[in-house]
Amino acid sequence: MAEYRERPRRIGPFLLGVASVLAAELAIAGVLAWRPTAAVAGSPHPGAPPPAVAAPAAALPQAPPPAPPRSATPPPVTSAPPARDAKPAPAQRPGTIRLPGGGTATLVRKEVVGPNAVLPVPENLGEATWWGARLDAAAGASVFAGHVNWGGRVGPFAELWDARIGGPVTVADAAGKTWNFRIAQLVTLHKDELPRRADELFGQDGAHRIVLVTCGGRWLGGSAGYAENRVAIAEPT
Repeated sequence: MAEYRERPRRIGPFLLGVASVLAAELAIAGVLAWRPTAAVAGSPHPGAPPPAVAAPAAALPQAPPPAPPRSATPPPVTSAPPARDAKPAPAQRPGTIRLPGGGTATLVRKEVVGPNAVLPVPENLGEATWWGARLDAAAGASVFAGHVNWGGRVGPFAELWDARIGGPVTVADAAGKTWNFRIAQLVTLHKDELPRRADELFGQDGAHRIVLVTCGGRWLGGSAGYAENRVAIAEPT
């Protein structure tokens, strides 16, 4: 017990000295200013030192001002840009025929001659011979014949080999008036068959129609040329 009682006397002065040094340092730093005052509300007893006082606002680091609120991001544009207008087809020249793929040939009016009624053919690759009914006829076939190729070049009537039912064909007469037709029938036949079916295909009976004819198929050479003919029959629209 004696040893226990003496211990406070030995360490007491030391603790008081440490407390005095700390208080002096805090007072110098401006963090703690202790002065005996009257009792402070909430103090445990009168005369007790007040609680630590926070440093002045000027001594604290200043927080940056709040950033202004960001404006709402506009919603993305979901509507598609206006579609560009498709380029209109070039105007068709008077006295021409235009096939479904856009190939155009100049019309050369011919008449069937000779006892065998041989189908007249054009002299140039870009031409199509025209014989038979007029475009404003109420009946009969207006027949147009063109080369599939010539001198290593492909002619506009070569399109008949890729044509499909419903393909458009337009004919512009010499005055520039346009007559519209759509392919209703496609026929491929050997050249030997053509004379036998001439009346059926090219006759001047029945409703008015246009008939387009070209060559193709296997090359025979000589005066025979190609082995087949391609025929497209188109009706007015």
